[in-house]
Amino acid sequence: MEWGLLWFDDNRKTAFAKRVKAAARHYREKFGRAPDTCYVHPTVLSEVDTMPKGIDVLESTHIQPDHFWIGLKS
Repeated sequence: MEWGLLWFDDNRKTAFAKRVKAAARHYREKFGRAPDTCYVHPTVLSEVDTMPKGIDVLESTHIQPDHFWIGLKS
């Protein structure tokens, strides 16, 4: 992913999938297309119980905890 939207959400009381969906909704409103990829910090994935559908979630140490880098894979 060459560019995307960096989204911050530190509300750990909200399910991970809902946090990603909120970032995806904002991306779609801003760019007019649905994202298919989201990068998160590896520590965030260790706490995940359910993954969002339709979005590949990948880990990257370049992303800070509670940040979501969301966009299109290609």
